[in-house]
Amino acid sequence: MTSWFDHTINGLIIGNIYALLAVGLALIFGVSRLINFAHGSVYVVGAYVGWVAVSVLETPFPVTLLIVVAFTGLLGIVIERFGIRPLADAPRIAPLLATIGLSFVLDQTVQILFSPDPRAVPMQVPNWRINIGGGSIGVLDLLIGGIGITAATALFAFLKLTKWGWAVRATALDRDAARAMGVDVDQVNRIVFAIASALGGVGGVLVGMYYNVITPTMGFEATLKGIVSEVVGGVGNVPGAIVGSLLLGLVESYGVALLGTSYRNLFAFVLLIAILVLRPNGLFASRRQLPPEPMTGTFVAPSKPVNLPVPLVAAAAAVAIALPLLIDSGYLIQTLTNAWLYALLGLSLTLVAGTSGQVSLGHAALLAIGGYTSALLASNLGWPVWLTLLIGGFAAAGIGTLLVSPAFRLRGHYVSIATLGIGEIVALVILNWESVTRGPIGVAGIPPLSLFGYDLYDTNAIYWFAFALMALLALLQLRLLSSHLGRTLRAVRDDDIAARSFGIGLNRYKGLAFAFGGFFAGISGAFTAHMYSFINHETFNTQISVLALTIAILGGMGNVGGAILGAVALIGLPEIFRVAAEYRILLYGIALLLLVRFRPQGLLGTV
Repeated sequence: MTSWFDHTINGLIIGNIYALLAVGLALIFGVSRLINFAHGSVYVVGAYVGWVAVSVLETPFPVTLLIVVAFTGLLGIVIERFGIRPLADAPRIAPLLATIGLSFVLDQTVQILFSPDPRAVPMQVPNWRINIGGGSIGVLDLLIGGIGITAATALFAFLKLTKWGWAVRATALDRDAARAMGVDVDQVNRIVFAIASALGGVGGVLVGMYYNVITPTMGFEATLKGIVSEVVGGVGNVPGAIVGSLLLGLVESYGVALLGTSYRNLFAFVLLIAILVLRPNGLFASRRQLPPEPMTGTFVAPSKPVNLPVPLVAAAAAVAIALPLLIDSGYLIQTLTNAWLYALLGLSLTLVAGTSGQVSLGHAALLAIGGYTSALLASNLGWPVWLTLLIGGFAAAGIGTLLVSPAFRLRGHYVSIATLGIGEIVALVILNWESVTRGPIGVAGIPPLSLFGYDLYDTNAIYWFAFALMALLALLQLRLLSSHLGRTLRAVRDDDIAARSFGIGLNRYKGLAFAFGGFFAGISGAFTAHMYSFINHETFNTQISVLALTIAILGGMGNVGGAILGAVALIGLPEIFRVAAEYRILLYGIALLLLVRFRPQGLLGTV
């Protein structure tokens, strides 16, 4: 009983911290209809500002909180003014992608300034514990609970009793009507981003003191937990976000008590998928509430694509084939080999997102399924590698489509959230299913690539093999897009309601898009596993999913040649010019922001 009491208290305390994140996300969604994927990065900034205040300036706790609130509140205003407001008239997918780019920029900036190493946060309150029955409560527990209750009360009073609070509620109910009645919607957005960012920053400080450690990479997980909490309660529902956060904290705490810490996040994402499938509007939404809006008309409009002359394409292919014979640089050849593999991933995502309109943020899971399938079959059963590569592709197509099929009935941002959750579930299953995947140790000694019975150890041979696979699958995708299937997928993307009225089975065609895309990604993951001879649960992480999305946008959504060009530009050029590794992710984030702002149709145009 003592243990369960302590786990309950721990769950409620963590739930309070999640609530600071989820309430901010709910406020932003309410006025902007935007899932802010940069919110966790603001939380990280708040944690490090608090660390500087405590460790360097040696400020007392109240002053530390005031500094964090002021700094992160101002950061929220800057994000809204320069990152979100310029996209007010852009397709709805544009600000979503912008927040992803902002998260890359903020996280990497913190890492450059403070190094990737974890930092301990001194606890500024007495380490006393109060015994209650068979358990105990610490002073910090009470402080976090008190801050959570105070923040909720202050927010309630602001929304119910103040002029600007009424303006926020009016904007959340009907943005256009509020503007027509004289509400300064831009000012409302500034206020909401400032409040949400300040709450997130306070959450970062508190979690640093609670766990006595902060890292530059903790923002992504914080964003996911805030999103899960918000979805559980109801997207845009502030009271629901608070209750959802407390529920998530308790579920995680009890799950850790039963199965261990490695299952903590798995419970969160299983809860997310269950809510999205069974009650997408959240537990506290009215049963009469309308379903989420579709993404109809929210994608970058098809533009006149840049038609590359066939002789130019043939010449570029010839140069790519002859390159290993013309230069003597194993590093350059290896870099371009990686570019061809990322081109396969880009082809996969541009088919799923660019052609059929299903924005997937968990695409790295398909790489992992293909990579583990091929590696385990070749290592454990001794099957030939050429065969396991194909099986890896089919496994990613089949398992990936099966896993994502519950998301086919979802709309709007919910599709992105669901695929993100599914991607995390796959990574966590790989981590915990030790009897098959070997858990955190990973799979080592994977047999090398082979073709026609000959093992490929030479860098040039591997390069040609990767290029041939990429070219073959690119031609296959071109044929698919020019067929009736390709035209149907574009119809689903452009207007799913109109497509359904013409008798098109939406789920069927979404499934076909994920199956073809999964096959391409699975082949890329399997090839990577055999090329490096080692993989683990961190090899294919969510950053790769975001990078794949950046590649697809850079080249042009739905554009096969654009996916290849985007992969070479984002993977090959930074390596060729030897840009410092610590700046690479920062460059990806800046590239995504600039693309969304100034060239949303991509380099070669959308198709």
